[in-house]
Amino acid sequence: MQKQKRMKQTQTNHHIPVLLDEVLQYLSPASGETYLDLTAGYGGHARQVLERTLNPSGLTLVDRDQNSIDFLRKQAALGGVEIIHDDFLAAAHTLQGRHSQYDMILADLGVSSPHLDSPERGFSIRDDGPLDMRMDQNQGLSAHDIVNTYDVDQLTSLLREYGEEPKARHIANIIAEHRPFATTHELASAVGRAWPGYSKTHPATRTFQALRIAVNDELGLLKRALPIWQELLAPGGRIVVISFHSLEDRIVKEYFREQAGDRYDAPLKLLTKKVVSAGTAELVSNPRARSAKLRAAAK
Repeated sequence: MQKQKRMKQTQTNHHIPVLLDEVLQYLSPASGETYLDLTAGYGGHARQVLERTLNPSGLTLVDRDQNSIDFLRKQAALGGVEIIHDDFLAAAHTLQGRHSQYDMILADLGVSSPHLDSPERGFSIRDDGPLDMRMDQNQGLSAHDIVNTYDVDQLTSLLREYGEEPKARHIANIIAEHRPFATTHELASAVGRAWPGYSKTHPATRTFQALRIAVNDELGLLKRALPIWQELLAPGGRIVVISFHSLEDRIVKEYFREQAGDRYDAPLKLLTKKVVSAGTAELVSNPRARSAKLRAAAK
């Protein structure tokens, strides 16, 4: 039993940092520089940045997930680094109040592998677990609440806006007719009835995406946070944002384009003219990088 528990902990803490080479290329860390990681996860990007800056007191790592925070605090390599347990918007407000500025800022907006690989967190379609999907398990709203209490119109709107689901109303009706739901497999099975004969991608994928975005207010937080991140960026600083679906990427793309417009007083300069995606080699070792989209800018 103890061996199985240790194995589970090891798997839970294993997370391959996505687009690592590209992140280091655009952040271009130098000795003594400061770094803010707004979604630090299990510290994969941060450790590589620290190896180059050699400035632990200049690193600030943020995450809203308690498991990530606990893991980061136990890492000897991250000694002296400031660790903040909060979502990236609230943390940005705190740092703004301190008048902090950083040479490098990274926001990796994706759900981490440990989240997906932990059935009890309720993110995965593959493994059965409770309908949770909360990044911060101290918050009240969960996927269970949405699925079992929202009316058909609310569910339809959520699935269309956050999941870009073409059968949003049909699925909303199925959910309303067959609830209550307690587990991910129960919900996925019910949603599958709207797409009979599917082969590759599970038909509940868009529904699960929509629920996760709604539970964690992912798009709302991002829209409100981007201007503050820009303020936290020191003159000459670089910011990298990695998104994992078109809704997030569109927000980042439009914001960077607006702030780096073709005018003499534009506050930002685009470092990526087009979105940057994972190369073939990375996709072989880390298939979850296939949907990663990186954009970067400098102040």
